[in-house]
This record gives sequence, structure tokens and C-alpha cells, in this order.
Amino acid sequence: MALPGGTEWIWIIIAVAVLIFGAKKIPELARTFGKAKGEFEKGKIEADKELKEFKEKQDPK
Repeated sequence: MALPGGTEWIWIIIAVAVLIFGAKKIPELARTFGKAKGEFEKGKIEADKELKEFKEKQDPK
């Protein structure tokens, strides 16, 4: 038995999400996920910035 490819997995996930949450909840969930991803990226950028500043203080050139 062969496993589904990449595109097939996307359709399977979408179908399961619609069955579990209903079609009306999907846009709200996507919006929430997008906001969470944005906040994660902001945190990652801030952490990288602080790490760079810390390294510069430890080893000034």
C-alpha cells in the first residue's frame, strides 16, 4: 500500500479539518494560526537580536 504524496496529504488534512471544525470555523482558525505564527516570528527576531547584542558585549572588537 502506497502512502499519499504531498498534495494528497494537504487535501486529506483539509477534509479532516472541515469534518472536525465545520466549514465556518476554518477561516477563524486560519486567522488565529496566522497571528500566532506572526507573534512567534517577532519573538524569534527579538531573541536573535538579544543574542547578537550579548555576544558583542562578551567579545568586543
